Amino acid sequence: MITVKETSLPTVYDPKQVEERLYEEWVAKKRFHATGDPSKQPYSIVIPPPNVTGVLHMGHALDFTLQDVLIRRKRMQGYDALWLPGMDHAGIATQARVEGMLRQEGISRYDLGREKFLEKVWEWKEKYGGTIRDQWRKMGFSLDYDRERFTMDEGLSRAVRTVFVTLYEKGLIYRGKRIINWDPEARTALSDIEVEYKNIKGALYHMRYPLADGSGHIVVATTRPETMLGDTAVAVHPEDERYKHLVGKTVILPIIGREIPIVADEYVDKEFGSGAVKITPAHDPNDFEIGLRHNLPQITVMDEKGVMNEQAGPYQGLDRFACRKKIVQDLQEAGVLFKIEEHEHAVGHSERSGAVVEPILSTQWFVKMQPLAEKAIALQKSGQGVRFVPDRFEKIYLHWIENIRDWCISRQLWWGHRIPAWYCGDCGETIVAMEDPTSCPHCGSRSLTQDEDVLDTWFSSALWPFSTMGWPDETEDLKRYYPTNVLVTGYDIIYFWVARMIFTALEFTGEKPFADVLIHGLIRDSEGRKMSKSLGNGVDPLDVIEKYGADALRFMLMTASSPGNDLRFYWEKVEAARNFANKIWNASRFVLMNLDERFKYTGIGDREKLGTADQWILHRLNETVADVNRRLDEYDFGGAGQALYEFIWNELCDWYIELAKLYLYGDDPEAKTITQNVLVYVLDQSLRLLHPFMPFITEEIWKHLPVEGESIVVAAYPKASETFVNESAVQDMTLIMDIIRSVRNIRAEMNVPPSRAIHLMIKPTNERAQKILLINEAYIRRFCNPEKLEIEEGLPVPEKAVTSILTGCELYLPLAGLIDIDAEIARLQKELKKLDAEVERVEKKLSNPGFIQKAPAEVIEAERAKEKDYKEKRDKVRARIAELQE
Repeated sequence: MITVKETSLPTVYDPKQVEERLYEEWVAKKRFHATGDPSKQPYSIVIPPPNVTGVLHMGHALDFTLQDVLIRRKRMQGYDALWLPGMDHAGIATQARVEGMLRQEGISRYDLGREKFLEKVWEWKEKYGGTIRDQWRKMGFSLDYDRERFTMDEGLSRAVRTVFVTLYEKGLIYRGKRIINWDPEARTALSDIEVEYKNIKGALYHMRYPLADGSGHIVVATTRPETMLGDTAVAVHPEDERYKHLVGKTVILPIIGREIPIVADEYVDKEFGSGAVKITPAHDPNDFEIGLRHNLPQITVMDEKGVMNEQAGPYQGLDRFACRKKIVQDLQEAGVLFKIEEHEHAVGHSERSGAVVEPILSTQWFVKMQPLAEKAIALQKSGQGVRFVPDRFEKIYLHWIENIRDWCISRQLWWGHRIPAWYCGDCGETIVAMEDPTSCPHCGSRSLTQDEDVLDTWFSSALWPFSTMGWPDETEDLKRYYPTNVLVTGYDIIYFWVARMIFTALEFTGEKPFADVLIHGLIRDSEGRKMSKSLGNGVDPLDVIEKYGADALRFMLMTASSPGNDLRFYWEKVEAARNFANKIWNASRFVLMNLDERFKYTGIGDREKLGTADQWILHRLNETVADVNRRLDEYDFGGAGQALYEFIWNELCDWYIELAKLYLYGDDPEAKTITQNVLVYVLDQSLRLLHPFMPFITEEIWKHLPVEGESIVVAAYPKASETFVNESAVQDMTLIMDIIRSVRNIRAEMNVPPSRAIHLMIKPTNERAQKILLINEAYIRRFCNPEKLEIEEGLPVPEKAVTSILTGCELYLPLAGLIDIDAEIARLQKELKKLDAEVERVEKKLSNPGFIQKAPAEVIEAERAKEKDYKEKRDKVRARIAELQE
């Protein structure tokens, strides 16, 4: 037996008075710490590390709350649950922020030099890392702070070097000259998936390149005339009859005057434009490949800022877009450019800076992706691969990795993991090593220079599931918590991150990094628009918490989410979640206020002594437990949250607590004790079910309940039990509730206030219904307020009465002088219309061969029972209408 702890809760729930206090207590008592207890089954999630570029946004709030619901539930289920926190250095994004800050001070990174600049970035990291940590706390995330990692901490940096060196030694990392995506604003290379393509209204420029022998010209078209300065050939299809006689001849490149060949290549589309295309190997990826096949020169005509260089002849020093305008004017005047037509086409933009990306020939470091992709494809097709939720995202993932290109991993930045490669100034050899070399292993020279570039941020993030566990060392955490159980992330980074984690994990650990990938959508505003700074429609999670509390924000996000789909943010929904919290608080206050110091909690005792309402609420609680667990196992957070909301608000608060007052305020001490125990049990289990969603309010209330345990954080999560299954109690209670609802509806429709006593006649349709109604007569009296109550199978039907036909009984309320016969007939006709529709629906279902063949027998039987019930009710309503019309 457990005595009452403290029965008084404040009148109003104030999140500000509760949340910070409870969180500090949880952290101080290490409630979130994974202990490594060998008697428990491990369960682990690594947080998708937020960038240290500022504050968390609503997308982070959704992503991390999904994970927190999972980890809190597993912890309560007795797992050794680890949720590992951390942050990402976010190379381009963070460096851009710090450079922007320096510009406001009138200086650049070059003024500071590399070392001093990096000191500034580390200061930024410490500041905003602290801000992110504070937001985690305010959201109530149950992270194991003892294991927090950063993508550039010492351990992870060693993992990055190990992977780079190993892949280099295997021939899977190489340095070469290739066409890459160049961001002229950030002045760095980008990988293919860091480029966003936007449809832009531009122009297609048609030009005549004169043949060198003076015999005519060949027409080419381009969207970027400024790149023609780097042309080294014109290409036609080898089977194009129009140009076969020209292959091998040369043309004169306008303005520059360079003689370039006409080559035949199958890449050319005979049907597009003139069928002849200009080839600029240093400024187009497809032209680059054609250039390699035909051994063409590679001429770069612009620099890293997008400014035309010395190879651009008279246009040297012009910005690329200014050059375009000038060269178009010059070509028109020379008669070379004879036609300009409007042309909408996809133009690549830098995901980070927004600048138009320039394909450019550059010496960079690359990962050879095909051998890595083959392992991932084979695993996925074996049926043993990562499970995508929803499964439609598996096709997207496979399509990308089956068509993958080599990954450019070098970035022209200072902030990031510096590439562990050194160049010998004497013999020219490249040295790739784990440790900084003191001399060249080839010639002994000490004239070594480290590569200036850093690695793509995603290179280190790709190692996150195992590098955070201590890899390459064989740590206890790695052995126990890796592979992880689930990764939660948005669909927008399947390529950036999910795919790369799978590649690297298979290569370096021999295992997939996680069993499941749960993909969620984006949070949009109430109009369905993506939240962005430019639209000014973003919502700061901290603003929501300040106004409504963390629990309200969390519950709104969870009940609005479904795997893979976007969701809209509505302030009204947050307010509704706050109202739900208040409802729980007030109901809990009521329960606690009705437990005096003499009350000893014994749980659910002798079930034979339980009343109909007690048995019903325990059955419905048990069904809710099963439903919530099933839905959470399926990652259906919205469905689980909605099931909890319906049970707690509608059944526990609106029904059972109201019914319980009959015994709490009654004269039967035994009935009161039974009711108190049921109330405590149901409230305890409801709070435990709800805790992963709303951790603060559930903990604050639970600490006041007379149940065992110090914290709900580590209390056992409810399991469904056959003990509480009681279908007959549900049928019985449904009858009682239907009567109460019906009487309330009739009072409202007839404008008869609840305080006014009425004559209520109940005619049961069978013996069992009569027995149940008589046993629970007290509920009917309590909630229907009848001056006179008659319950009898053989009751005569009164002439002037409002009628309600229910499953199990007929209700009559003689309201002589109070009712309008015509209005009552109209009301019954409305009811008849509803019943006609229900009968039609169920008949249509039962006449469908597909339904009869595929549906389980019990489902078909249930539909037949409905059909019978609806028809019986319809017959009685028809009969009553006929009586009133006589």
